[in-house]
Amino acid sequence: MTFLSSSHDDDDDDGFSRGRNDGPARGGVISVDAMGGDRGPAAVIGGMSISARRNPDIRFIVHGDEAELTRLMRRRGALAERTEIRHAPEIVPMGAKPSKVMRQARGTSMMSALQAVKSGEASVAVSCGNTGALMALAMLALRRAPGVDRPAIAVFWPSRGPAGHNIVLDVGADIRADPRNLLQYAVMGAEYARVGLGLEQPRVGLLNVGAEESKGGETLHDAHEMIGAAAGRTGAGFSYVGFVEGGDILSTRCDVIVTDGFTGNVALKTAEGTAKLISDSLKDAFRHTWLSRLGALAAWTSLRRLGKRIDPRRVNGGVFLGLNGSVVKSHGSADATGVASAIKLAATMGLSGFERRVAEQVANTFPGRETAPGESTRSGKSTG
Repeated sequence: MTFLSSSHDDDDDDGFSRGRNDGPARGGVISVDAMGGDRGPAAVIGGMSISARRNPDIRFIVHGDEAELTRLMRRRGALAERTEIRHAPEIVPMGAKPSKVMRQARGTSMMSALQAVKSGEASVAVSCGNTGALMALAMLALRRAPGVDRPAIAVFWPSRGPAGHNIVLDVGADIRADPRNLLQYAVMGAEYARVGLGLEQPRVGLLNVGAEESKGGETLHDAHEMIGAAAGRTGAGFSYVGFVEGGDILSTRCDVIVTDGFTGNVALKTAEGTAKLISDSLKDAFRHTWLSRLGALAAWTSLRRLGKRIDPRRVNGGVFLGLNGSVVKSHGSADATGVASAIKLAATMGLSGFERRVAEQVANTFPGRETAPGESTRSGKSTG
């Protein structure tokens, strides 16, 4: 995943802002959970190696089985010089229930990666592991940002918009969302669009079964009124286009699409499946006859460009919004290319001071509301 649409068609350009450095302890250190993905630590180390080769300023703290990680990096001297290995032998299973993981988090590579962000040793954590467990442990380690009721997961979505991508949230942090949650998603998503897509005044839409005012249930209509009122305030920093439909996720109508986690996750998985179907169908079609193979050869550059455009690995990485720290969730089945995309996103997040900016926007929208009783700030002190 990249923030800069101009970089999507260049294998070597990673979308980073060159010459920018907020200090090695904040912007330049990424904490990586090496043990959580379906493909194991080899894919994670491979992705780190790609990122290290393209971006000489970033450093890593990698968490997992020390002996295995040392072996995997033995032939990657350049990466090893910039990586600290932290032994965390326990693995969070992909199918584990978050409630069980929270009771047994100690010693896991996932929790160790998050703790490095909590302590300030790293600016952002990356994991390919269990989404529900990662969100639960992130909330335990980092806590919600002041004023945030429920964090959300936001992703970039290829579109015809001015930045080449739109932002969709929530895509799976929580299947439920009340009107207040949806308003907070709009505020956080708009700030993400400012940082990630470079848009001064992002346009926000609320996903519904139709764009007409009569469509949708009470929750959506209440959220519709709340988001519209918030957008009309001085200094809101975003505009509201109203209800949007599924097709608008890919269109130029808005830059940020707000929905609940159930709907967003279904849409995301459907899009990934559709992209794979298109890719496989094109390959089959161009292999059908010698004439079609000749046509594929003639159209190779355009086909390669299209392949990159719809390749889920190149837009891999969901950002957890609304926490006292930055967390990027990579797809569980990501290969080295996908992991490198998630790390690329994480490094840019680390350089932006993103979580602070999101918290400020939420606080401006909900003045006077503090962190819920029993919650803590990033320093670990209770504010209640």
